[in-house]
Amino acid sequence: MLQQSIPDDYVLATNETHTVREFVEKAFEQVGICIRWGGEGVNEKGYDVKTNKLLVDINPEFYRPAEVEYLWGNPAKAEMNLEWKRNIDFDALVSMMMEADMKKVTGMSCAEYKDNFPME
Repeated sequence: MLQQSIPDDYVLATNETHTVREFVEKAFEQVGICIRWGGEGVNEKGYDVKTNKLLVDINPEFYRPAEVEYLWGNPAKAEMNLEWKRNIDFDALVSMMMEADMKKVTGMSCAEYKDNFPME
């Protein structure tokens, strides 16, 4: 992008759309937790299926002021002009994010965390 002779705007994206719910479920899966949802809207909550412990509580303070219903990035221009191609999918991205956060917060990988703190 920086080596282009004429500056331009490019979108680097997966060409997919995913919900926050999907992201949360995939993230918890990384540490062996399955989420059960209950309630609706701002009263919706996510519970650990095995322990029934509340793990996700929606806070309207964190809503975007002008929430968009559907977010989708189209990387066609970057693919065509820059020959850019994504090399990870949604699952891999969530896994990378969780691995980095778990290492930072616990000093362990997701697998090490699951081994040391089994969710039974």
